[in-house]
Amino acid sequence: MDSLKSEIAATAARMVVEEGLEYGPAKRRAVKQLGVSARAPLPDNDTVEEAVQEYIELFCADTQPGELAALRRLALTWMERLEQFRPHLGGAVWHGTATRLSDIYLQLFCDDPKSAEIALIEHNVDYEARTVTGFHGEPVEALSLSSRCPELGETVGVHLMIHDHDDLRGALRPDAKGRSPRGDLAAVRALVGRAS
Repeated sequence: MDSLKSEIAATAARMVVEEGLEYGPAKRRAVKQLGVSARAPLPDNDTVEEAVQEYIELFCADTQPGELAALRRLALTWMERLEQFRPHLGGAVWHGTATRLSDIYLQLFCDDPKSAEIALIEHNVDYEARTVTGFHGEPVEALSLSSRCPELGETVGVHLMIHDHDDLRGALRPDAKGRSPRGDLAAVRALVGRAS
């Protein structure tokens, strides 16, 4: 990989860790900050993820494991509340690169797409509905809410992506690195158990 992509990845990684940016916006801001042409080829997300891991090891090794464990426990709490919708944890909290600024991303696989929203309404949970890009590039409904994480003393964004129950099979295919892209309730309980 050329040095420009490496530099963009390293700068983006710093923004991901220190500012809680998602990979796409971090790459675009890194290009701007470095004064590089907007047409410059960007590093892929795997490259940015590797840079994030390196950054965490260098600058956050003393704090990040505890922050990650707290976020995973909060994710588990929401997964247990939403168990009927077959929740799966994805993103940085699942992959282990999350910090206190990271949001939690849960994919719900529902028989009825409105059922999760109805459950939030019945439990008086404030949320914002929006449309985001799903794991196959298709638009999916997302319900975004804020949840207090007492361990971190922070409010954390929790995003519930609503998928059809039939999408579950394709959702568990390993990624390019052979890793599971998301984990179910049992997998997250195992992660939380190992951290305790």
